[in-house]
Amino acid sequence: MSDSKVYNDYFFDEPIFDLHDGGYIPLEKADVKDQPLNIPAVIKPDKVDGNDVYYTITAQEGETQILPGKKTKTWGYNASLLGQTIVFKQGVHYHIHLVNKLPEVTTFHWHGLNVTGPVVDGGPHAPVYPDGSRDIDFTLDQPAQTDWLHPHPCPNTARQVWNGLAAAVVVTDDEEAKLPFPRNYGVDDIPVILQDRSYHDNQLDYKADYDVDGTLGKYALVNGTINGVFNVTTQRVRLRILDGSDRREWRLHFDDNHEFTQIASDGGTLPEPVKFTKLMLTCAERAEVIVDFGDKKPGDVVTLMSDDMPIMKFKIGEFAKDDTKLPEHLTTIDAPKVTPGLPVTRTVMSGMDDQVRLDGKLFDMQRIDRKQKIGDTVLWDVVNTNDMDGGMIHPFHMHGCQFLVLSRNGKEPYPNEHGWKDTVGVNAGETVRIAVQFTKFGVYMYHCHILEHEDTGMMAQIEAYDPNHEHKYHLISMDEMNHPKNK
Repeated sequence: MSDSKVYNDYFFDEPIFDLHDGGYIPLEKADVKDQPLNIPAVIKPDKVDGNDVYYTITAQEGETQILPGKKTKTWGYNASLLGQTIVFKQGVHYHIHLVNKLPEVTTFHWHGLNVTGPVVDGGPHAPVYPDGSRDIDFTLDQPAQTDWLHPHPCPNTARQVWNGLAAAVVVTDDEEAKLPFPRNYGVDDIPVILQDRSYHDNQLDYKADYDVDGTLGKYALVNGTINGVFNVTTQRVRLRILDGSDRREWRLHFDDNHEFTQIASDGGTLPEPVKFTKLMLTCAERAEVIVDFGDKKPGDVVTLMSDDMPIMKFKIGEFAKDDTKLPEHLTTIDAPKVTPGLPVTRTVMSGMDDQVRLDGKLFDMQRIDRKQKIGDTVLWDVVNTNDMDGGMIHPFHMHGCQFLVLSRNGKEPYPNEHGWKDTVGVNAGETVRIAVQFTKFGVYMYHCHILEHEDTGMMAQIEAYDPNHEHKYHLISMDEMNHPKNK
């Protein structure tokens, strides 16, 4: 990558940006004073025993001061809103006690983690009932990346995320630790969880705001903070950005057109750093970027915008000069060789509103839609049949793996799509070719990550199987999940 190349483009097809939707709700400036940006605390283990680490994660109700006046009733993981940040290290064996203190059934889905499915993965087949718990364990075997924990119960994923359930998951490893990235959590390495919400007398009312094509809110929240300010005390700051919204696309840029460098996507470090002044994320995508404030002086304020709306501020303080340069090559991605003799798997996202379908069908929790052998690398063509005239971008997500984006309509993927991904935005009328390999057995979901589309049924299931070891699965029905006979 040439040092001088800076991209000033959102890349996705502008005529189908969400702001052209008939039901689009533009962001508004909230009448809220600037306030310190919430940086979620890091969860503490219950115990550490050699290479075994034990955590308890509780989905709970709470109250959070979001707007002036009365507090908002919210949900969170080990917190009143969103969740404590969970840090995992490659090679460590984790034991997690999942507790549900909510008034309804939920699940704990590890978005981006390479773990067995459907139970450890936490999709809809792994319900945890009110006042109930579930124990899972896994050895983490994937590279450093930013993932997230969110609920995945059918058909209430969107509402539960809207209520506040979303926690950052930071995966670390020894290789990435050698790279010259900021990594002092809360100081120069922070999560930036992007969401939008509307409030009714300071409370959430999902039913009132519901849109079958994806629910939008009028205020931007970063880490649950409206008009948040982050105090910059180092020249370089690493932002782990997550589009944690039900529907909204975030088109990010700084008010002074400040450059930033993307170093990682959903599945970890990119092969090369990519410089931008603009970055667009569709639902559930992540981007790790480094912003160098070396051209600023104490007292300066740099504002992060989405479209024309300020969403948070960086207030520049005193910092030591930092001449760290990123290497031109960050990591080598060993692309798996496509298994010869296998057909291309074609999956089609179609429709809008309540007509959304995946491969012409609605989701059935007890139907396996596809099978793929563990270790095989299979080409998938992910198709969005919406028209460019009034269509929309559908973010496609697969559980249980990270894939490589090979092409968009036969052309190169976007410059920041050369790393591992688990979510990819597919433009209207577009075919995105990806290379998919599963390394763990399980039944996994693949779906549109506009949460209301997922809940409406734009989702299917694949079994990753090992021909030498048969695994049997109890695939529960939606009725059984929501009305258990024997909790």
